[in-house]
Amino acid sequence: MAKRTKTISLLEGCHLSETVYKGTVFSGTGEGRKFIDLPWVKQQIQEKLGFTPYPGTLNIRLTRESVLQKDKLEKAEKFEIKPEEGYCTGTLIKARIDGLICGVVSPKVPSYPKDKLEVVAPWNLRERLKLADGSKVGVTVTV
Repeated sequence: MAKRTKTISLLEGCHLSETVYKGTVFSGTGEGRKFIDLPWVKQQIQEKLGFTPYPGTLNIRLTRESVLQKDKLEKAEKFEIKPEEGYCTGTLIKARIDGLICGVVSPKVPSYPKDKLEVVAPWNLRERLKLADGSKVGVTVTV
């Protein structure tokens, strides 16, 4: 499956492109739910992405091709998650999945898997999009 990239001209000399990160839904360990449920995390997602997150993340195991494109996320507009003492920093990136607003959350820990993408949204995405372990999905990010 080829990666789709679409260039959008906003202003003269300024270009943004959309990259679709494809992968397979899988069940996590519940750590994402614990993290998203923290009041200071909820507040920062609300302030930076404009929605109150459902308590949990949608875990996606990226395809090999999407893992190779993951460095493009560094070019995307991102927001820092400023942690309370004892927690790691992270980043939030606005995204869409099946046309629904969402965000990619990336904890900044050395052992975080390169082929994993965690998605937050105002809804339970598994229920809203009728997803199960093994479902194929694409997350669109503007870079």
